[in-house]
Amino acid sequence: MNTLNCKGKLIDLSSPKVMGVLNITPDSFYDGGKYKDEKSILQQTKKMLSEGATFIDIGAYSSRPGATHISEEEEMKRIIPVVELLLTNFPNILISIDTFRSKIAQKCIENGAAMVNDISGGNADIKMFETVAKLQVPYIAMHMQGTPQNMQNNPTYKNIVQEIIKEFSHTAFTLKSLGLKDLVFDVGFGFGKTIEHNYELLQNLDLFQSLDCPILTGISRKSMLYKPLETTPQGALNATTVAHTIALQKGSQILRVHDVKEAVETVKILELIKGKNSKNL
Repeated sequence: MNTLNCKGKLIDLSSPKVMGVLNITPDSFYDGGKYKDEKSILQQTKKMLSEGATFIDIGAYSSRPGATHISEEEEMKRIIPVVELLLTNFPNILISIDTFRSKIAQKCIENGAAMVNDISGGNADIKMFETVAKLQVPYIAMHMQGTPQNMQNNPTYKNIVQEIIKEFSHTAFTLKSLGLKDLVFDVGFGFGKTIEHNYELLQNLDLFQSLDCPILTGISRKSMLYKPLETTPQGALNATTVAHTIALQKGSQILRVHDVKEAVETVKILELIKGKNSKNL
């Protein structure tokens, strides 16, 4: 599947697309608290769009390991004004809502957001699947073992690749039977996985193409990159680009990133290798 229908606009994924991350949480692992007023939010969004982001992913609930749990009311209070602000200033923007709560998803879509990005893959809210199917918006189902509060305590798998493909197959069957047309999968790097698990997934990312759904990769500046290099999230841009290159070569069609310019450049170079986009030079 090479297209996503976002608000009636068909997004062609035969050339991979970049999703820029806009965290409006005070405690995200990389940029927590950085975008907390209208000016900084608008500046960062404008920057990401100008650098080539196709989607902007807004999260109001920090999902880093051990993150503080917040109420649905608090999440709603944080996110709705930002959706409205961005659509007022960038009417054609395609907003992805990073939430595992169906009520948040529905309210944001009603306010003009284009798609839903669920870190729990539907496991945290039993109404999520029927909600996104009813709304007929693209849905990103991510794999996570446990919750953000406990997912890194002791992640355990017999065969991580097989187990996630099996779970995704079940998710696809359920959502397709509900009538959802646009489904994207994210293996969930860092969400209930050891560093070894993460690299096994990256090595075998091409196997997920058997699901016949686009694959989103969210690997930007994560601990699987900076910890082995004994650096920090801030020092992990080069490692992120290497990981993005591998993910794209293994079939990933969407990169969820903090650094849009570098990710877009990575896509362009790999497209040139494939013989695409040379007419644009």
